[in-house]
Amino acid sequence: MIDSFRAVSRLALLFAFLAFPAVGAHAQGVVAGPVTGLPTPRYVSLKSDRVNLREGPSKDHRTTWVFQRAGLPVEITAEFETWRRIRDSEGAEGWVLHSLLSGRRTVLVAPWEKTGLTQLRAAADENSAVTAQLQPGVLGNVKLCDGRWCRIAGSGFDGWIAQNRLWGVYPQEKLD
Repeated sequence: MIDSFRAVSRLALLFAFLAFPAVGAHAQGVVAGPVTGLPTPRYVSLKSDRVNLREGPSKDHRTTWVFQRAGLPVEITAEFETWRRIRDSEGAEGWVLHSLLSGRRTVLVAPWEKTGLTQLRAAADENSAVTAQLQPGVLGNVKLCDGRWCRIAGSGFDGWIAQNRLWGVYPQEKLD
């Protein structure tokens, strides 16, 4: 009986890795979410300008924070019924209703820095022309990532940025 359970567990794990391939360091910690079957952890964005972050997965739990920026990238770290445990770029964690989240991928430019500028380039190349200088915390929509560079766009900008300068995509992650 125990051997049968182990065999089924191994098959389920194998299916999860085949169904949801991940790359780089992120691949080591990816598991299928128990509710959606989607990879966990994964990045999504906030759908609304007002999202309550709660201590636990129900409306009975206390609100610890209110997000007020639609499009903000967050990382889903757990699932429970209609609730998702998320983490923001500053490390704050809590639970939100799944209906307040969007699968649209967005990023923040170097939110861990308080000053300085990050160069947006015309092509995915360090020698490419600089088309803009972006401040820490600028929000952008992800168009694609090749594992080293991401093409992002936002209000008044569109170009390429080194992937390691972004929060909202994993190292070496590829997105079409």
